[in-house]
Amino acid sequence: MVDYVVWLVASFLAVAVVLTFHEFAHAFVAYRCGDPTPKWNGRLSLDPLRHFDLTGLLCFTLVGFGWAKPVPINPNNFRRYRLGLALTACAGVVMNYLMAFVLYPVAMVTQLYMPQIVVLRYFLVSLTWNLFLYSLSFCVFNLLPLYPLDGFRIVDALNKRRGAVYRILRNYGQWILLGLVAESFICDAFVRMGIAVMQNFDILYWVMQFAQYIIGYPIRALWGLVF
Repeated sequence: MVDYVVWLVASFLAVAVVLTFHEFAHAFVAYRCGDPTPKWNGRLSLDPLRHFDLTGLLCFTLVGFGWAKPVPINPNNFRRYRLGLALTACAGVVMNYLMAFVLYPVAMVTQLYMPQIVVLRYFLVSLTWNLFLYSLSFCVFNLLPLYPLDGFRIVDALNKRRGAVYRILRNYGQWILLGLVAESFICDAFVRMGIAVMQNFDILYWVMQFAQYIIGYPIRALWGLVF
């Protein structure tokens, strides 16, 4: 029970850090591209409370996937309209991948060299690995082309067409996301009850595997030369 509580606290803190830097990156790039809207709305900040979406935060803490409040922008303020849109949309996932690159060696050093101070060691190892894994998972998860995720905003920036598929992704994207999170939570519950085959039907589990072993491979391979 104590281990689970410690892990949950570490998980929550990792989520707070990953979400905050993700949203700050959007705000910072939009501001640098000429749009003061994020600054006017208090989003050019590293204060986590300015970025949290309660539903997305709870989903992220419980199943490892979620979202924050989208940073408000006015693309008409961008010096170069479509370039500003594309750069702002990509900023969050780029930030998360860079965080994963920096955090992997921190997690390795913590795991290998942290003294055996029982609860403290478990907390720090959990925190650093969650920071690395959540950075990767948030990077990949946000590339799904569903509103309000970055993948949809990238599609929006690069595609001028507004057909039926676009409208579905825009109008129902958040409900599809909630359905995916709920499906992952249910599958995980069955796995915990011993029905391991249900993991094969967990869509977000496979997204996480893709994030960790495919998208994360260059990071692990490079740092593997050191550790």
